[in-house]
Amino acid sequence: MHVSHLSLHDFRSYATAEVELGAGVTAFVGRNGQGKTNLVEAIDYLSRLQSHRVASDAPLVRAGAEQAVVRAAVVRDGRTAVLEVEINPGRANRARINRAALPRTRELVGLVRTVVFSPEDLALVKGDPSERRRFLDDLLVLRTPRLAGVRSDYDRVLKQRNSLLKTARAGGRSAQEGVLATLSVWDDHLATLGGELLAERLALVDALRPYVGKAYETVARGATRDDAEIAYRSSIPLEPETAGTVPATELKAMILVELERRRRDELDRALSLVGPHRDDLLLTLGHGPGEGALPVKGYASHGESWSFALALRLASYDLLRADGDDPILILDDVFAELDSDRRDRLAELVAGAEQVLVTAAVGADVPQALAGTRFLVAGGEVTREP
Repeated sequence: MHVSHLSLHDFRSYATAEVELGAGVTAFVGRNGQGKTNLVEAIDYLSRLQSHRVASDAPLVRAGAEQAVVRAAVVRDGRTAVLEVEINPGRANRARINRAALPRTRELVGLVRTVVFSPEDLALVKGDPSERRRFLDDLLVLRTPRLAGVRSDYDRVLKQRNSLLKTARAGGRSAQEGVLATLSVWDDHLATLGGELLAERLALVDALRPYVGKAYETVARGATRDDAEIAYRSSIPLEPETAGTVPATELKAMILVELERRRRDELDRALSLVGPHRDDLLLTLGHGPGEGALPVKGYASHGESWSFALALRLASYDLLRADGDDPILILDDVFAELDSDRRDRLAELVAGAEQVLVTAAVGADVPQALAGTRFLVAGGEVTREP
């Protein structure tokens, strides 16, 4: 899979842009603020309908414009399809395939798959649990696009349930009694959707685990594949050895039991305390024989943290390839953050991908292993080097 042409209209800093691409390595080189990251961000947006840089769509639309359009010709198995998304902040976005409108925008998700490496990846290791939950859910949706609907529905139910809990707390005991009957209906919705999402996450962690160990061994000097470990920590009691095999229906029942047990706490805090939105992906590193594994967050060095973040992205890429698809790799200004050893190791690992898109402020930051087509980005212009 690769993008052969990218067309932008009022996206970020570009009034218009037309860029011819091809398989292999393409590097966009230019000083910070010139728009090189905007190009790869647009391709990643087509993959997930989310930016890897900002949480909302509004910053994606050029100042003064009402909407932005991202269009890309995507080649897969020798056939080309034109994917398009119209970004309308404050209104519903629209999506098209070969100019035909899709009933729902999210049907575009997963038709092009991307894996992005960026400086923000360090937050996967050092940031809040929400960063790691998003990492898992984004990967889930790329593998199984229908889960975009499950995740969206879960977020909607969670928001409604939290609103109900706040109403109960504000109204005192009499209001709580009236809310409890309604709350049970939302409990069931939350547990149904939460059980499905949790089952998928647990299975994903089981599938991802061996790839993480292998990737860490590759990017961290002197490491073994047993050094890096991931595990899922749930807000409901689960046996780690069998968690990945528990069916969604059983997980739903467990969530309902835990919701009942935490009912008083939830009413007091006006917050939903049980469900996938409270979970975390635990990252640990072994630090030598007999020393045991320690959490990466708070214990790992800066270099170890970067190696683990890279391992998570590489593992995602390898897992998607194992599914039978070669994702587009995006290395967004990541080489400037790495020491020379990790830079060269990463370059060698990804050089054989069907399409690799690199951004760099300085051409010398792009390793020799990723020599390929190069574009200079400056003043809103994207110019291919001879």
